[in-house]
Amino acid sequence: MSHLVKIMLVDDHAIVREGYRSLLQKQPNFEVVCEASDGNEAYSQYKLHQIDVVVMDISMPGQSGLKVIERIRQYDPKARILVFSMHQNPSFALQATRAGALGYITKSSEPEALIRAIGQVASYKHTLSADIAQALAMEKLGQEQSALDELTVREFEILRLLVDAKSNQDIAELLNISPKTVSNSHYIIKKKLGVSSDIELTRLAIKMNLVNLLELVDEAPDED
Repeated sequence: MSHLVKIMLVDDHAIVREGYRSLLQKQPNFEVVCEASDGNEAYSQYKLHQIDVVVMDISMPGQSGLKVIERIRQYDPKARILVFSMHQNPSFALQATRAGALGYITKSSEPEALIRAIGQVASYKHTLSADIAQALAMEKLGQEQSALDELTVREFEILRLLVDAKSNQDIAELLNISPKTVSNSHYIIKKKLGVSSDIELTRLAIKMNLVNLLELVDEAPDED
């Protein structure tokens, strides 16, 4: 690729952004023109700069990457977005693609995989890291279709926020929807996943690697 690829890095950890900025700036055709630490900042920065490729984490405080992908794509249908995430569950890749991302690379991938993926996304090509591509292939070979894949992008987002112990009101504000919509979606999510309570929902989310059990322990209040 001969022309300069202008990149925006979106991750809530400054030290992570610094590491990847250093890696990408060493590439002769890449330039990191801006960074963002959350979804709202990413959306604002995208509108301010001429961005070729957005490299975005999807697990951020407040508005998640999936919602921001949708917002950016609504603003610019030709936006090229590469998700760069710690999540190795293929359902995250599926939801990111549904939201409008062209690629999904896990943070356990080799640096060369990220560099190659940015080049592919810059050329409007779809790309997946090897581990995600393999997991998706294995899923397709199986007899059962993952219940998670039946969720819409919005339902998937609401599920993650519910498991993160967010209230219906909090979720409504984060996703710019009504509390009633959240409540209705909450019911539909449980029905689609075949669970009858929030405790079962949380257990299922842990089992499906949607949430880290240690994160839940860390975030739990000290009092009984």
